[in-house]
Amino acid sequence: MTDEREALLHELYSELEAKEMDALWRLQVDNPYGNTAGAPYQPYVWKGRELRAFMDRAAALVQTGPEAERRVIILANPSLPGSRSATHSLLANLQMVIPGDIAPAHRHTATAIRFVIEGHGAATIVGGEPVVMHPGDLVLTPAWSWHGHINEADGPTIWMDGLDSPLIRSLRANIQERYGEELEAPTKAPGDAEDRFGSANLRPVWSGSPSPVSPLLSYPWTQTEEALHRLARVDASPFDDVAMEYTNPLTGGHVLPTMGCWIQMLRPGVHTHAHRHMSSVAYHVFRGRGATIVDGVRLEWEAGDFLALPPRAWHEFVNASDSEEAILFSINDAPVYESLNLQREEIFEPNGGRQVMTSSAGVTAFAAAG
Repeated sequence: MTDEREALLHELYSELEAKEMDALWRLQVDNPYGNTAGAPYQPYVWKGRELRAFMDRAAALVQTGPEAERRVIILANPSLPGSRSATHSLLANLQMVIPGDIAPAHRHTATAIRFVIEGHGAATIVGGEPVVMHPGDLVLTPAWSWHGHINEADGPTIWMDGLDSPLIRSLRANIQERYGEELEAPTKAPGDAEDRFGSANLRPVWSGSPSPVSPLLSYPWTQTEEALHRLARVDASPFDDVAMEYTNPLTGGHVLPTMGCWIQMLRPGVHTHAHRHMSSVAYHVFRGRGATIVDGVRLEWEAGDFLALPPRAWHEFVNASDSEEAILFSINDAPVYESLNLQREEIFEPNGGRQVMTSSAGVTAFAAAG
């Protein structure tokens, strides 16, 4: 580069910067669009025993109501500084209601789910319908639905709070509104949604066009566990073992437009094959112990733990027990990638090659196969 050209370029860059502009070609010459191969940040495991100890301390110190709408511990992935989230698009927090608690109703543009970890008898009121919670139940809270919690049982109830808040914040669409100091009064009988839409392959003829939001509010653990064991008798995935997705009964698709929900059983002694995908995942270990090997690093987990998996990370699962099953519940942002035609998946070949397993229509793999 001649001195004269270098001086002219420097002048151009200075004038661009003065006008809040820049030149793309000077930022990343090799790849202006950033790293398209590996995971963009690190996985992380939060230990359940530590979480429970912190939550017990919070229960003794923090009262729900005017002081704190929710007694929640945030799981903040350290490789996403400032985000206070498990992945770049998902929250995976821990909430507890103790006997006598009333968590007042509010609503927000973020979508939420609750996966119940411990306790019987506490209830959440979603859109006017009371939903009693039991361990292993999945409860949906669609965006902009009034919801609050009450515990009139004799022990605490703890659940995983999964939300798409980071995604909604990035879209500058994060709005929240308080109902008041108390709960929304129920306007529906318990089980209303189940009675209307819970019958296999049937729906009311007057229900209208299917929505991308599941009309079911609760997916009981008794049904989920039975479905897992029935599937285990006939088939399994080489990458996730006995894995099932909760579905919208009207569409057969995801339960929510921005979050997919999975339940996954690793049979005793199973070690799955490695694969990777565009979507990020936040896991809760409901039962058992084992490990997830992420980009060659073994991350041990046991019942009560949480694991954040970033996009594009090679991962495989190990059940550390030869006699006990392990069960993982998870949320993912796959529906968003699919709606943008960006979801893709690869399997890892031991010889160093890569092979496309699935992809969205018209989308190629991360790299050429083989």
